[in-house]
Amino acid sequence: MSYLKKYTMNYSKLINFITLLIIILGINSCGIYRKTDATKTPVNAKERVKKNMEEGRGFRIKNLGKIGKGGEFQFASSNELWRASIEILDFVPLVNADYGGGIIITDWYNSEENEKEYIKITVNFLTNEIRSDAIKINIHKKICEINNNCKINLVKSELNNDIKLAILKKAALIKTKDLEKIKEEEGEVRVVPTLQN
Repeated sequence: MSYLKKYTMNYSKLINFITLLIIILGINSCGIYRKTDATKTPVNAKERVKKNMEEGRGFRIKNLGKIGKGGEFQFASSNELWRASIEILDFVPLVNADYGGGIIITDWYNSEENEKEYIKITVNFLTNEIRSDAIKINIHKKICEINNNCKINLVKSELNNDIKLAILKKAALIKTKDLEKIKEEEGEVRVVPTLQN
């Protein structure tokens, strides 16, 4: 029994030592302390913030500490692709618009040219970035014969690309307007990405 007790005490000491060693090495490698040249660091706080933002070492938390602005949440309203899709598809009722799931599904839409044909548009969001592979458009066509005998098929046509292009163009315009608004409110901000090691 005493051997087992002695073994577990040594084992727990070893685990504590290894944990402490990992913590010390982790803190040391984080770069908490860096030597800086006082002549190259601006004295003024605003100039320091600007320099850090230009070097990609800072971030800005908008309206932090301002009174009367509590509870300002932006979810779907801050995503340009989502807003553009809603605006482009405003001519047809939506059956499902799930921002969390990244999907918009329209109701069956009938142009007055052909009363027997309906289309349903589905927009799948694959990323929040405005780029050509950010969204996937699916169009289903329903053709109904006499006695409501309907056939539904997935359609690949120019309409898919036209809707996709319209959404991407609208999203780019929305993003440009949003950046101009931020620039007016907060002044010029330049963000420089840093390379990850």
